[in-house]
Amino acid sequence: MRYDPEAVRPMRDELVRLGAEELGTTDDVDRVLGTGGGTTLLVINSICGCAAANARPAVAMATGHSVQPDRVVTVFAGQDVDATERARDYMEGFRPSSPSLALFQDGKHVFMLERHQIEGRDASDIAEDLKGAYDRFCGVA
Repeated sequence: MRYDPEAVRPMRDELVRLGAEELGTTDDVDRVLGTGGGTTLLVINSICGCAAANARPAVAMATGHSVQPDRVVTVFAGQDVDATERARDYMEGFRPSSPSLALFQDGKHVFMLERHQIEGRDASDIAEDLKGAYDRFCGVA
């Protein structure tokens, strides 16, 4: 199901204001996730309440951490359908989940928070999970 672009714009803009790059096409996804250098946080954004109450606020809270991924990118499930499907191809072994947060290091998928690990949890706890992943995988030579 595709959502009205105007209805989801504020949900998209919330991540863009944090510096996330929107990946709207499969080529965009391949350009970022298929090239392999550095660390990338991929946010599979969604219209659901757990994205609004938990996932996006957690990403915002984690931006204040001393260690950060080289880039943050996002696709919007239900709107960027092809790009979302392509992004999920890079997360082998995980079922489609939105929202979800995935960290890549040098082209390898190294960390994942699926919807069931986001839904019903405090955003601050999810942010702590992200910070722990950043400490472990970002800025490591």
